[in-house]
Amino acid sequence: MKLPSLQGVHVLVVGDVMLDRYWSGPAHRVSQEAPVPVVHVQQTDERPGGAANVALNVASLGARCTLVGMVGNDAEAGALRGRLEAAGVVCDFVSVTGWPTVVKLRMVSQRQQLLRADFEQALPEDQQLHQKLLGRVQGHLDAAGGVSAVVLQDYDKGAVAEPEDLIDAAAGHGVPVVVDPKSKPWSRYAGAAVLKPNGEEFAAQVGAPESDEQLLTLAGSACAEHRIGFMAVTRGERGIAVAEAGGAHAHVPALPVEVYDETGAGDTVAAALALGLSLGWTSVRCAELANMAAGLVVAKAGTAAVSGPELAVALSARTHGSRGPLSQDQLRDVLAKARDAGERIVFTNGCFDILHAGHVAYLEEARALGDRLVVAVNDDASVTRIKGPGRPVNALERRLKVLAGLQCVDHVVDFAEDTPEALLRLLQPDLLVKGGDYAPDQVVGADIVEGYGGEVRVLGLVEDVSTSGIVERLRDPE
Repeated sequence: MKLPSLQGVHVLVVGDVMLDRYWSGPAHRVSQEAPVPVVHVQQTDERPGGAANVALNVASLGARCTLVGMVGNDAEAGALRGRLEAAGVVCDFVSVTGWPTVVKLRMVSQRQQLLRADFEQALPEDQQLHQKLLGRVQGHLDAAGGVSAVVLQDYDKGAVAEPEDLIDAAAGHGVPVVVDPKSKPWSRYAGAAVLKPNGEEFAAQVGAPESDEQLLTLAGSACAEHRIGFMAVTRGERGIAVAEAGGAHAHVPALPVEVYDETGAGDTVAAALALGLSLGWTSVRCAELANMAAGLVVAKAGTAAVSGPELAVALSARTHGSRGPLSQDQLRDVLAKARDAGERIVFTNGCFDILHAGHVAYLEEARALGDRLVVAVNDDASVTRIKGPGRPVNALERRLKVLAGLQCVDHVVDFAEDTPEALLRLLQPDLLVKGGDYAPDQVVGADIVEGYGGEVRVLGLVEDVSTSGIVERLRDPE
């Protein structure tokens, strides 16, 4: 997956904005007044939170962003505006007299959040406020250049009191809407392109699913009932579950990362989903983008954003780690991470000079034995030594490219020796497979793999199909 230019993308974020404050420092003693730690505050920080964090993520990723929300006539609103506008976000705030901007204060010590204090009041029940906010949204939808996607970030603080009107306004311009809900009934978001609840919010609406299969079924049914394009259920370390009304579904697994702080990860997911929709991507591809962005942001402290270059590099690394030729050292590092995540690595090797049906059947069978299939390929010089003059028919670069294009193959790598023994010592796969009439102990490298506790297996071949036979028939068609 490659992240294209986002210069033509304009996302309109509407919702509950807030200011996140952080007070941090060491805590070396317990208070004499109560059994609580005493934090010696040495650093303070203020960051955009809620819908403001969604907007910050959109802008950081390289797209245009406009933010519509409600704030008070106070210093906190000014701090929010200053930080957002410095990042390139256009702020179109509705100021509410006598109402304070929502602030969340977090006390942090030694990378641990000790306390959160929320400073907020309910918004006045004033229909004019809603109409003013709706008018701002309508104005941006009507403006020249338009909007490519809308995000409704609903924290139930009052800015998205009437989501139906906002979704209808966007629908009137053919603009897709991503909704990050809290506790309102899903029927109030009917017509949205994407609904993004977390696992707890999902269970509160339809009950706790007993299995992944039931979760997908419930999500798909809800999409059909409420005319929602697809649902992306964020599940923390279990990734994102994607379901559409028509029954299509997928699980996008979480990336193996060290989680530092999950604060604001849902905001990042909402931003990335909106960008994916703006690019016309499928539901699964949108979720993969969001999953990657969330994996980057949870490795950061506090409410944070992901930059476009940062995400592009991660996507490129992920792509190269999954498809296409890798160097032996690159593959070693990729497999180490996969092994840490509990994946079973399958390894096979050969010349693969002219790929045929026998090869494909054999590779598919090998892939089914584990989580990743590594195919090691002899380079041109070693093929000549093994097969004789005139071979290979196809140069190494072409053989690697064809193999990498097979869905069953996860990684391809070349080696210059006649046997893969050195590569097996380097990579140490869980399972070494070969096709043919060998006994397992006759497979080259079997002693190496079994020596570190791995397994060796011999698979069958499709009869009457071989590269040598194809070459002979091409040379002598008679």
